[in-house]
Amino acid sequence: MKLAIIGATGHAGSLILNEALERQIDVTAIVRHPEKLVVDIPYLKKDLYDLTQDDLSKFDVVIDAFRPPMGKEELHQSSLQHLIDILSGTATRLLVVGGASSLYLDDERTKRMIDVSDPDAPYYPTAYNMYQAYLELPKAKDLQWSYLSPAANFVPDGSRTGNYQLSDNRLKKNAEGQSDISMADYAIAMVDEALKNQHGNQHFSVVSL
Repeated sequence: MKLAIIGATGHAGSLILNEALERQIDVTAIVRHPEKLVVDIPYLKKDLYDLTQDDLSKFDVVIDAFRPPMGKEELHQSSLQHLIDILSGTATRLLVVGGASSLYLDDERTKRMIDVSDPDAPYYPTAYNMYQAYLELPKAKDLQWSYLSPAANFVPDGSRTGNYQLSDNRLKKNAEGQSDISMADYAIAMVDEALKNQHGNQHFSVVSL
């Protein structure tokens, strides 16, 4: 399998990169600043918005771990739309590092996390724009995609336990009543999906055991 990671030097992206390398996957980093890479791997130095279908169609899977800077959270929407546009009609699968804001809180699927989020909270611009970006994926024509949401508490420096449980597009809690996942365990789940392709054209989620 040939894998590309967009945003491979970011927090989530770098952990996904490390996980892929641990499994000896043929991986290419797509980055604007390759000097930030701490491993010697193939890379494509290019801005996400300059990527073309020819750039990405050579890969079996592209993982979108792009995270815009603070104050430009609307780029979540336009960046994902660009990837949808250039990957539609190709055999390349698009896996998206998603947010928890799009997860449903009830079995009837009438209320999402974003619906109970405080619009004045510092995290809200990111949560809102990631949610809006996600909404375009199910509308895409002839695109192979998967959108993996973390649990409510996405722990940047949490331990890599290797233990996680998957759920659908509803917020799930573990046996202790907590909804959390470390970025390291999230990376395992994402690479597992890249290899196994078990959630094609689905929004799913991951939570710690």
